[in-house]
Order: sequence, then C-alpha cells, then structure tokens
Amino acid sequence: MKDLGEAAYILGIKIYRDRSRRLIGLSQSTYLDKILKKFNMDQSKKGFLPVLQGVKLSSAQCPTTTEDIEEMSVIPYASAIGSIMYAMLCTRPDVNLAVSLVGRYQSNPGKEHWTAVKNILKYLKRTKEMFLVYGGDEELVVKGYVDASFDTDLDDSKSQTGYVYILNGGAVSWCSCKQSVMAGSTCEAEYMAASEAAHEAIWVKEFITDLGVIPNASGPIKLFCDNTGAIALAKEPRFHKKTRHIKRRFNSIRENVQDGDIDICKVHTDLNVADPLTKPLPRAKHDQHQNSMGVRFITM
Repeated sequence: MKDLGEAAYILGIKIYRDRSRRLIGLSQSTYLDKILKKFNMDQSKKGFLPVLQGVKLSSAQCPTTTEDIEEMSVIPYASAIGSIMYAMLCTRPDVNLAVSLVGRYQSNPGKEHWTAVKNILKYLKRTKEMFLVYGGDEELVVKGYVDASFDTDLDDSKSQTGYVYILNGGAVSWCSCKQSVMAGSTCEAEYMAASEAAHEAIWVKEFITDLGVIPNASGPIKLFCDNTGAIALAKEPRFHKKTRHIKRRFNSIRENVQDGDIDICKVHTDLNVADPLTKPLPRAKHDQHQNSMGVRFITM
C-alpha cells in the first residue's frame, strides 16, 4: 500500500487545511461548476438568497392542462434537485430550506417551481467558492439550535422544522423539513421541532462519544430554542390540557432532558442559527446565520 500523503479531495469534496489558523474547510466548488453547466446556469446572473422573500410555492402552481404538462416534462426538474441535494447534504446547509421547498413538487412541477430551482442555482453560482469551515474554537463543544415556522405550507398548513448542530465553528448535522403532523399553535410547532432535534442530538452524542476525540462528550448537549413555551413543555409537562393531544413520540424530549442528555436553553430569536432553515430571511440576517454555520469564504 502506497502512502499518497494528505487527502486533497474525497468524493468530489475539496479539503483545505490551514494549520497556522487551525482551520479545515470543505468545498464542492468543482462539483457546483459541473452542475451549473449541466443545467445551463453557468452564464446566469448570480443570486443573493437561496429562497427569495415573498415567493410562495404551492400545488396550485402545478400544471393542469396537457399542453403545460408536456412543456414541463422536458424540464430536468428532479435531476436538478438531486444534483443540488448532494451539495446540500455534504457542505451546504444554507440551501436546505430551499431544497425542502422545491422538492415537494417533483411529481408535477410548474414554471414557478422551476424558477425557484434556478434561483437556488444562481445563489450557488455566487457562493460556489465557499467552504464549510471548522476550527478556531478554544473548546470542543457541540451546540444545537432549533426553530420552527408555524403554518407555512400553503397546501396542508403544516409547519417547517429546522435544526443545526455546530462543533468547532462548523455545522456537523442539519435538517430542514416539513412536519409530519399539523401543529395547533406556534408553541406546538416549536415543541415538535425540538423533539425531532433531540432525536438527532442523541445520535450526534453517541457518534462523537464513540470517536473519543472530545473529552466532555458525555455531558448534556445544549439545544437552543427561541420559544419559551416549548422550553417549558420540554422541561416539565405544563399546559397539559392544551397539549395532551400531541403525539406521544414528540414527548420523548422530556425523557432526554430528565436523563441529562439534552439541556434545552433559551436563545434570542435574532441569534437562533436555525432560523434560515425554516423561513426566507433578509440577506443580512441570512449571511449572519450562514457564517454561524461555518459556511463562508476563506482567504487563502
């Protein structure tokens, strides 16, 4: 077996190291160049946001006439989403919400849906040189952030869950998805999102413990939430009459808190890093949270 030295690429992901600054970065710029050319977006204008504020997608925008359906049948809609999804899963948590939204219409996409996909590609064109960066933190501690947007889906009034876990300055796990059941209030939506985030926290904790690289991995993972009611529900069964209808599987977070696996804490909504995983944001706010996830340009 021949020693080829330090890896520079793994599965199309570029690895950047800067030991003087204690940084390591992961980038898929070459892969993004390929998909931009594949979908004829390499000469397009650059986009500033993965999801534009004010843009609302729904099944009402799906084609209904034979002519419109045939016109959209030649559009590589599902292929484009699949290509973007690989980048999203590996190094680009900042486009997770956008992929979640456009992915709902793959069976019968309309022109508005395709425009939204092209907007993601325009955004990736501007940000293709960004890295998912780790390093610089003095203490290796996993921190989680969770958020929910209530009643956001125009078709079934379900809410959106978003969470992200940060280690050493960069995201190590993230998710943006539509909730499986309809929430009756903002508090319920936030509580269900926190429960889903807690499930992931247990996995992250077990994985890091098995790696044995973090000395304090056995302690509770802090999960930051911006909803006081959801935090109260997770810590003790308040408002029982109002919340007893919530499915039992969402109440497992209480056990996680009682067992000391999760420490759910309050965070100001402006500092909730999971915010861009649940709703479109103004550019300044989006860029702030994107940087907090570790997605940023590196000065070589």
